[in-house]
Amino acid sequence: MKDYEEFNFGTVSTREQQLSSSLAFPVLIRKVYLWMTLALVITGFTAYYVATSEQLLTLIFGNKILFWGLLIGEFALVFGLSAGINKLSLPVATLLFVAYSVINGATLSVIFLAYTLPSIASVFFITAGTFAAMAFYGYVTKKDLTSVGRLCFMALIGLIIAVLVNAFLLKSAGLDLLISCVGVLIFVGLTAWDSQKIKQMLIEAPDAGEHMQKYALLGALTLYLDFINLFIYLLRLLGSRRD
Repeated sequence: MKDYEEFNFGTVSTREQQLSSSLAFPVLIRKVYLWMTLALVITGFTAYYVATSEQLLTLIFGNKILFWGLLIGEFALVFGLSAGINKLSLPVATLLFVAYSVINGATLSVIFLAYTLPSIASVFFITAGTFAAMAFYGYVTKKDLTSVGRLCFMALIGLIIAVLVNAFLLKSAGLDLLISCVGVLIFVGLTAWDSQKIKQMLIEAPDAGEHMQKYALLGALTLYLDFINLFIYLLRLLGSRRD
């Protein structure tokens, strides 16, 4: 992200700059959580719609090329948004975010086939409560969570490697349980860290113009990913599987 000192305010006084910045923060932070919530709603409805359509299920999960294409598309969209946020316009960035939410919902539709609807609902509310508590902690705490965040990020890399090794080589139920427990802890920590980072970034925003709104959108994507991953690992631990 650009250094805010690079922005040219022209003849605007320091007091006016501070006033503009103080007014921008509540607008931008609301947008972060509004966009995140909207993305979760889109993902949830898409997942349920696909899960109740035999044609779509067959199309997505019966065609390996399409399924892997969707997964690769998800990674491409996240990378494209993160790396190209300065070059994209706000409408295009928003459209890509929505597209990612839809594709993610389509690939997550399998959870409705693997788990009972009541357990999905109960785990969702557990996730929402846990996420809200950790996001609030990250928002209000005076403690610098950078070291916690870096530790969680390094642990996430190890977790991804463990998931791949267990999925393709070991196929151990015990390791799968351990991975789920560690995954919950990692994303609990990342939620608090990301919440703090987003607050620190937006509180320094000079205004609520398109440039900063794009960074708010990027913050929404980050928290969205934290929520989804926390939900998946909690579901693996607490969800009731269908017979």
